[in-house]
Amino acid sequence: RCISYLTIEQKGVIPVELRAGLGNRVFGCDVCNEVCPWNKRFARATDEPALQPDPSRVAPPLLELIGLDEPGFRARFRGSPVLRAKRRGLLRNVCVALGNWGDPAAIGPLTTTLADAEPLIRQHAAWALGRIDNAKASQALSQRLIVETDSTVREELIDALESRKT
Repeated sequence: RCISYLTIEQKGVIPVELRAGLGNRVFGCDVCNEVCPWNKRFARATDEPALQPDPSRVAPPLLELIGLDEPGFRARFRGSPVLRAKRRGLLRNVCVALGNWGDPAAIGPLTTTLADAEPLIRQHAAWALGRIDNAKASQALSQRLIVETDSTVREELIDALESRKT
């Protein structure tokens, strides 16, 4: 249930029941550091430039990240620990974050992602589209179901479509 574990170390499917808890986090989590009694008592903030976060990586635009191909991923995150998650892990996480956001602005990029070469990414894109209450999302799920050959992705597509009927 650790968000850092799920977004960095977990290499496969994020269990459905844990996806909503990720919120918009796509790589790691600092909640444990924020609530740690030791840190609250002894840790001090620093102005040391070398220890400041890169502003472009603190809250990256999800709709931009979802479109990264492998070369784009490697270029954007060169020298960053995000490379540990690999493209497939990061895009899986971005799909979950977009599903949790639930905004129709994500439908187009998620629909494109349904055709990604990685079944893991397609599976999480299907879940995300299922969370967006919009006819275009339903249409994208239905159209992908016709051509999808991977059984786990097909299951996620069916579950996403079924969840829209309730």
